Amino acid sequence: MTKTIMVVDDEHRLVSLVQSYLAQEGFRVVTASNGRDALAVARREKPDLIILDIMMPEMNGYDFMRQHRAEHNTPIILLTARVDDEERVVGLELGADDYVTKPFRPRELMARVRAVLRRAGNHEPAAQIIRTLDITLDREQRTVQVADKFVDLTPSEFDLLTALMSAPGRVYSRLDLLDILQGVRYEGYERTIDTHIKNLRSKIEKDPRSPFYVETVYGVGYRFKRN
Repeated sequence: MTKTIMVVDDEHRLVSLVQSYLAQEGFRVVTASNGRDALAVARREKPDLIILDIMMPEMNGYDFMRQHRAEHNTPIILLTARVDDEERVVGLELGADDYVTKPFRPRELMARVRAVLRRAGNHEPAAQIIRTLDITLDREQRTVQVADKFVDLTPSEFDLLTALMSAPGRVYSRLDLLDILQGVRYEGYERTIDTHIKNLRSKIEKDPRSPFYVETVYGVGYRFKRN
């Protein structure tokens, strides 16, 4: 089934370029030039992935994410014009799955698109249930239940938790976890794992400031608590 990608950016030349490359890769493409229009397009078209600029007129990318995330967990790749760690962290905290800095190589963006879609649609052939402590994770249904409460995770958060719960006690470096998420090690991006972990803890931990399930191994990375 053909995947639908929504490209949201007010730079028409960039949208045309990205649309051309996506079409060559076999994707169906829909577009919007600001966050307000994008909300309507997303509700109508239900895209499988959104490529989203941050700085746009009428409604910026951050405000779009705040409203869209209240309704959907669509994977989102952010486009940012600034090499600004704080800007990227804000986007990731709002639920972005990845980001690409402008100017970018179209082939790199296509690789990120494929990686994010692969994570979002990574269904196992048979149901695989992981139960550790009082968390139940269903790989096939891509659901997570903490005690008796279901929690909504983004694709990146779900894949991080799957990796950690699959081997309780094993210490994963940030690069290990980045490799799981992106299929390639981008050392310049490894700190984004910290933001994904922070978001994950906010959803599964009783007190994210004193985490019980996802432990920090200082100077190395993270691990899931043993039974």
